[in-house]
Amino acid sequence: MYDYYLGGKTNYVVDRDAAEEVLRSFPAGRSVARVNRAFVHRSARFLARDRGIRQFLDIGTGIPTAPNLHEVVQSEAPESHIAYVDNDPIVLVYADSLLGSSPEGATAYVEADVTDPVGLLEAVKQVECLDLRRPVGLSLNAVLHFVPDGRDPYGIVRTLMDNLAPGSYLSLSHCTPDFDPQTWATIVEIYNARGTPTQVRSKAEVLGFFDGLDLVEPGLVVAHRWRPEPASGPSLISDAEASLYAAVAYKAS
Repeated sequence: MYDYYLGGKTNYVVDRDAAEEVLRSFPAGRSVARVNRAFVHRSARFLARDRGIRQFLDIGTGIPTAPNLHEVVQSEAPESHIAYVDNDPIVLVYADSLLGSSPEGATAYVEADVTDPVGLLEAVKQVECLDLRRPVGLSLNAVLHFVPDGRDPYGIVRTLMDNLAPGSYLSLSHCTPDFDPQTWATIVEIYNARGTPTQVRSKAEVLGFFDGLDLVEPGLVVAHRWRPEPASGPSLISDAEASLYAAVAYKAS
């Protein structure tokens, strides 16, 4: 569905039908996807260019869509290493697009589930793309609204960050009902009915994912307001059209 919102070609009839059902209730759905994609690119460039991060762990990679994260990061720092993680076997079919690293750097693809963070980290270690003793940029973008409270999303983030070195960063985006609760209740019902457990969260709830970390300015904001750059995605839209909070935070110790 995300690929369809972005105008991609790697989707199926069932995806398109479900996405169109969402768009009938929320025509700005495509904008949410584009805003998220732009934030992913801006935050990755920021970490590579301004904070010197050379290792990235991207969880919930999804169907490859150019430019992929490693292409964005390696355009700033060609020696960067990127490990992609997803639990969808369809993503594995297209993983070749994720493995075209620059000669100086490296990429890897790992099949693992964010709801098993210990197993996920062990799988990442086994591919030997990242050195978790050194700082890592952890990307959890547009992932945790698919992890209901019953699956302990806050514990998942805490486990992941606890196992990363000091100096690591968390980049996270998350859909919110704050600007249009009724419409988002309908969207959640559509996803749940299609077999995708979904829970959108308020600003205070999203902020909880950053407990113990130092937020980078401007803090937790609607995603298109996070360090906007010219031609870096939708900007002249309302917060309700974006309906996505985003932030980057630093692990000091």
